[in-house]
Amino acid sequence: MKLPRVILADDHTLVADALSQLLAPHCEIVATVADGHALLDSAALLNPDVVVVDIAMPLLNGLEAGRQLKEKMPGVKLVFLTMNEDPELAVEAIRAGASAYVSKKSAASELLSAIQVVLRGKTYVTPKIARGMQESFIRDPLGRKHPKAITPRQREVVQLLAEGKSMKQVAYALKVTPRTVAFHKYRIMQELGLRTNAELVQFAVKSRIVVGSTD
Repeated sequence: MKLPRVILADDHTLVADALSQLLAPHCEIVATVADGHALLDSAALLNPDVVVVDIAMPLLNGLEAGRQLKEKMPGVKLVFLTMNEDPELAVEAIRAGASAYVSKKSAASELLSAIQVVLRGKTYVTPKIARGMQESFIRDPLGRKHPKAITPRQREVVQLLAEGKSMKQVAYALKVTPRTVAFHKYRIMQELGLRTNAELVQFAVKSRIVVGSTD
């Protein structure tokens, strides 16, 4: 029986290594990556069946990387594996195209079960988180509380700036000029009515562009 092709995306080397050892008997691990951009590049080349991805990653967080990946490869199964048990974040992950949302605090067997479930075309969420998700869906069934949408490139710029990187560092990470970054920042703040860097950071947090691992 052909093993499912899996990409692991986690910026903690020890976690990635442990996941690889756990899944190796049951899956073909075709790549291990440490940031959202690397995930998108690897997926385009390797055409995985499943991507196991953390939410909090550098350059491009797992949520945004997963959203972009599903737009390009609708058939791929996204399994978010994270320390963040915020039910509203889990709701956002499902809206972004996730097939599973699994807590890193769960037993290792739960990740294997989640992968098996999503490969059958179903959805899996850690039970404790699922209960909170039901309340979140009831409060905001259509996601109307989410702030105004911005483009994928703008989200990348916002994430890096909100994480404290300078214009030059953002430009280097995105392979553009500092002037381009400044232009993006200007347009974002103008479109959203933001006046200060602090308001930009608040927007990033509220929009789940910057996501902590345990908040």
